[in-house]
Amino acid sequence: MLLKSQHSGAASRGTHLIRILMTILVTGGAGFIGANFVLDWLAASNEAVINLDKLTYAGNPETLASLQGDARHQLVQGDIGDAALVSRLLAEHQPRAVVNFAAESHVDRSIHGPGEFIETNIVGTFRLLESVRGYWSGLLDSDIREQGLAPTGVQAQAPTKGGFRFLHVSTDEVYGSLSQSDPAFAETNRYEPNSPYSASKAASDHLVRAWHHTYGLPVLTTNCSNNYGPYHFPEKLIPLMIVNALAGKPLPVYGDGMQIRDWLYVKDHCSAIRRVLEAGRLGETYNVGGWNEKPNIEIVHTVCKLLDELRPKADGTSYATQITYVTDRPGHDRRYAIDARKLEAELGWKPAETFETGIRKTVAWYLANPEWVQHVQSGAYRDWVSKNYAGRQA
Repeated sequence: MLLKSQHSGAASRGTHLIRILMTILVTGGAGFIGANFVLDWLAASNEAVINLDKLTYAGNPETLASLQGDARHQLVQGDIGDAALVSRLLAEHQPRAVVNFAAESHVDRSIHGPGEFIETNIVGTFRLLESVRGYWSGLLDSDIREQGLAPTGVQAQAPTKGGFRFLHVSTDEVYGSLSQSDPAFAETNRYEPNSPYSASKAASDHLVRAWHHTYGLPVLTTNCSNNYGPYHFPEKLIPLMIVNALAGKPLPVYGDGMQIRDWLYVKDHCSAIRRVLEAGRLGETYNVGGWNEKPNIEIVHTVCKLLDELRPKADGTSYATQITYVTDRPGHDRRYAIDARKLEAELGWKPAETFETGIRKTVAWYLANPEWVQHVQSGAYRDWVSKNYAGRQA
């Protein structure tokens, strides 16, 4: 990391000052939302990113291929629960903020194997918080550091203690399920998680809150609605429908397909996180939503119509003929909806995309990137990890 020497009145009195170039640590930054965040961050800023990801099935560094050779980005394979690794990364890179995307996040997988969700989302978050607390406690506070300057002999990359932030990214599923007539989830809604996944995320949110109130750790929490967009792993609804439709496979819809979700374009979510990190009030929670409540079956029909337009089948039939209704999953929440007025009122954030513009961009991206999809489906991206990151695992 480059350090630029500065001279001022203080320097003339014998103190040599150094301009600090800042860094952030992103966890889970090879996953769907995390990778989009890293790509968008580096497209808009020269601030470096240390990217810690366990690289499980959903962590795909091929998504970050455009950053190879970019000195502003370093991908480290590792677990947020590895206290020694996290502490070493914090000490070496002195980030001014940690943005925590790392999580097991698929409801169906949590039903069949809840243990990994408990280990990553609860135990992992606890260990990450403890590592960050130790690092934060050791940061310096001074007027000079607050101005971005540090005296010679001090770790020049370090931020001020007062300027540090820990942003925890969570989900609307912690609030449980809504009836058709219920108002949308506000930040004041009580937690009523209904799946192993949402219960583990709720627990992680409580830990983050407790570390703020007990230890003073400067935290922020965001709870988002259903994300969609580029680089989404094809086990989730929208990419699954696109991939199966193009492959001529059934388009499985749970139950009657009338489960309602609020849909948020992933790049809008990333812009909201940047805004909360920049100006959010410490200790606060901000709900992030797209103001797009849609039943699942409507989403599926919309995807089919776009594919009919953009990649029509040779026989002229609609992809909608592939829709198949399957037995609903256990404990399937009926409706989620996010009230994002707090984020708008306090921080001036609104989503840039409507569902109509966002879903068109999403379908077009999958049509334009069949190789990425093929590698994810075949597992070839795991070979890509071995080839491109050999020797870089922590």
